[in-house]
Amino acid sequence: MTDRPNGLTYAQAGVDIDAGNALVEAIKPLAKATRRPGADAGLGGFGALFDLKAAGYDDPLIVSTTDGVGTKLKIAIDSGLHDTVGIDLVAMCVNDLLAQGAEPLMFLDYFATGKLDVEIAKRVVAGIAEGCKLAGAALVGGETAEMPDMYADGEYDLAGFTVGAVDRDDVLPKLDAQRAGDVLIGIGSSGPHSNGYSLVRKIVERSGLAWDAPAPFAEGKTLAEALMAPTRIYVKSVLPLLQAGRVKGGAHITGGGLIENPPRAIAEGLVAKIDWNAWALPPVFAWLQEAGGVADHELRRTFNCGVGFMLICSPADAEPVLAALLNAGEDAFICGELAAA
Repeated sequence: MTDRPNGLTYAQAGVDIDAGNALVEAIKPLAKATRRPGADAGLGGFGALFDLKAAGYDDPLIVSTTDGVGTKLKIAIDSGLHDTVGIDLVAMCVNDLLAQGAEPLMFLDYFATGKLDVEIAKRVVAGIAEGCKLAGAALVGGETAEMPDMYADGEYDLAGFTVGAVDRDDVLPKLDAQRAGDVLIGIGSSGPHSNGYSLVRKIVERSGLAWDAPAPFAEGKTLAEALMAPTRIYVKSVLPLLQAGRVKGGAHITGGGLIENPPRAIAEGLVAKIDWNAWALPPVFAWLQEAGGVADHELRRTFNCGVGFMLICSPADAEPVLAALLNAGEDAFICGELAAA
């Protein structure tokens, strides 16, 4: 090939290959720290391999999920708080796996930006690696896309992809086993998690508060810090209960809130009869409701309202499940029952 003295380079077009390579080198130790049986968490290949036999499965079904963080990223970008959105990304995917009864095995991420800032990207990926450790999943790869003109300066977007496995007999929900009178157990959230942030940002705008103002609902934190509380990852507390066969269904309370998510885990002919007085509305949601003038129904179908995950179990299993969750450090409580439709 002939050198062209006046030829354009990729860097002149706005894409810095060297920065991308520097990021890969920086995050290799983060990925290695998520190693687990079945995956060696190596980066650099064209794809990732996972050995299901090494993970202890004989007759597994593969379950896959994908999600993002949504407009919560706008708060991260505006406030400079980039360290926990990676946990959010992992949580949104692996908690969905739990609702199918599956164990998270491996995770991949997609990071897209206009101009790659290696330091910011490393902070984001460090959060992803932390989320993977909390979930017991190996961070086996990902993609960093530098796309000038697609994103404004300083902006980035995230997507996550996870693969899990569940033994054939343990798939959730167990619709045929559900009965009227089965118990609903709520597991506490850390805040809005990663849902409803377009409404959150609109409420903050109406309030006139800056991101660095003291949070009206969380002492000692700025508004941004309080609203950036990362999504809880329920794998280590919930998965043993699923594998013990004590759960008939699980719902990850995401977009659609407590109105639209539980029905996805409930058999036809049954409905969730939620006791809205079974727990106190956490201060963050009380503030959002008051500052935004949000009606109860709108609040409940937009946010998790303090219940990040819901389990369905028989009355006989309710107390042991509740005790196990509390012993694992969760804020858990009976919040209703199944009833005939």
